[in-house]
Amino acid sequence: MNDNTPARIGLVAATAAGRRHAGTLAAAWPHARLVEGDSVADALRAAWAEADAVVAFLATGAVVRVLAPLLGDKRTDPAVVVVDEAARHAVALLGGHAGGGNDLAEQVGALLDARPVVTTATDAVGLPGLDTLGWPVRGAVAAVSRAILDGKPVELVADADWPLPALPPNVGPTGGDTADGGHRLLVTDRVVPLDARTAVLRPPSLVAGVGASRGVPAAEVAELLHRVLAEAGLDPASLSCLASADIKADEAGIRSTADALGVPLVTWPATRLAAVDVPHPSEVVRAAVGTPSVAEAAALLGADGRADDATLLVGKTASAMATVAVARHAPRGRLAVVGLGPGAADLRTPRAVAELRRAAVVVGLDQYVDQVRDVLRPGTRVLASSLGAEEARARAAVAEAAAGRAVALIGSGDAGVYAMASPALEYADERIDVVGVPGVTAALAAGALLGAPLGHDHAYVSLSDLHTPWEVVERRVTAAAEGDFVTVFYNPRSRARGWQLGKALGILAAHRPPDTPVGVVRNASRPGERVHLATVATLDPAVVDMYSVVVVGNSDTRLVAGRMVTPRGYRWRS
Repeated sequence: MNDNTPARIGLVAATAAGRRHAGTLAAAWPHARLVEGDSVADALRAAWAEADAVVAFLATGAVVRVLAPLLGDKRTDPAVVVVDEAARHAVALLGGHAGGGNDLAEQVGALLDARPVVTTATDAVGLPGLDTLGWPVRGAVAAVSRAILDGKPVELVADADWPLPALPPNVGPTGGDTADGGHRLLVTDRVVPLDARTAVLRPPSLVAGVGASRGVPAAEVAELLHRVLAEAGLDPASLSCLASADIKADEAGIRSTADALGVPLVTWPATRLAAVDVPHPSEVVRAAVGTPSVAEAAALLGADGRADDATLLVGKTASAMATVAVARHAPRGRLAVVGLGPGAADLRTPRAVAELRRAAVVVGLDQYVDQVRDVLRPGTRVLASSLGAEEARARAAVAEAAAGRAVALIGSGDAGVYAMASPALEYADERIDVVGVPGVTAALAAGALLGAPLGHDHAYVSLSDLHTPWEVVERRVTAAAEGDFVTVFYNPRSRARGWQLGKALGILAAHRPPDTPVGVVRNASRPGERVHLATVATLDPAVVDMYSVVVVGNSDTRLVAGRMVTPRGYRWRS
């Protein structure tokens, strides 16, 4: 299961083949179970009533006839995926976006080797559905989505630079005017009048600070909070969290209010709250809880403790037992540092693909950008550059994120291993939310092709002296040799650097037997993939280039049936 898999999945099947396919899903998903009934229709109705999602191994028409009378609201109905008898197709029948049916169809397809069939219009053409952006959306969602799909002008009006994903060219500040029959997409935390041509996205911009006397009723907290928001013209859907003092972390009235709103309760120690400058401090409050402010200070600290990014919109307002204040927190840019893996599309993680599709701007080496153009959404802005411009790419990605945009900075393998994460994070400051997406490294891809050479302790060393003096590289190779580490050489040899690999192999040869296996993998998982086996004594550096990874075994590494194996310390077979 992954994070998008529904918690409870009801499986319904009528035939032996269907039950066999259902068994495959049940074995993979602990929360999936086969639902029985006096008839298949009864089983389907029971699954609908008790599960968050239904996978039915039945004819689509039969499922439609049984479930049609049960349909209610797409936001609360279970998702339904229908799979044919031969498990050739997994059809997202109901709850494509709101219920997670599209994602479920993809997961069912992956487990059963079936083709997922997704007919939701935005998914079919690669556009982001307004209800898939992760924020509450209200108003004329269907009408505005239809206009986006049809290429009609849609005016985008945002009250701040929120890191939205890529939107197509027909959505922007110069889009349609509702007075002239156009459509609008608003991004705001304010209560606004709605009409048949306007949809509103609610960004997570508001934090409500809450203080209370011990034993405060939840109804009193909720009533005060909603009254304060309504009087200020603010929408509760934009609340990102409730915030309070640590001593209120277990206050049932506050916690249940947060639960009812579907937001977390964040608490801060009195010392942090006391350090926040507020307009209405109270010595009475200081004497009671150790800080002159709870509600206002907590609202300003929010979830991340950055009061400098917040503006107090509503000062503390009290009822008999509760106090509420509301702050607006400025949007923060989003930088996803994404590892694409060694090259093959099927070694690219689903999370990497999701981040690429969430980004409005993608920054990367031109050849890596070419690998992922097919997964980018229409309207994605691409900043590609040639080999050697690593620092410029890092600076460009950080600058775009600092301007409030959603950015993906891509690199091959894992972006944190000899790639773009390090230079980018040297420049990324507190204005930016950073998300790291791991990828399959070149060393791991090479190790899988060679066998199990990385089965015990190993070290990665880059032989390039462009960024690291050779004296330092040589010292690190010597340490790996003396420690008997399996050693993986990145950047092992180029036209301009022909001698470093031979020198490094000589250092290793002084500390391990001449028949120690060495593996060279070129273009792992890409066209032209090649695996070459040799030993420390026999490897010819001429077979190695910059597209290669060199793996040198330790003193225990052996060749078994043509594969490099480094034992983990268990008794080695004689």
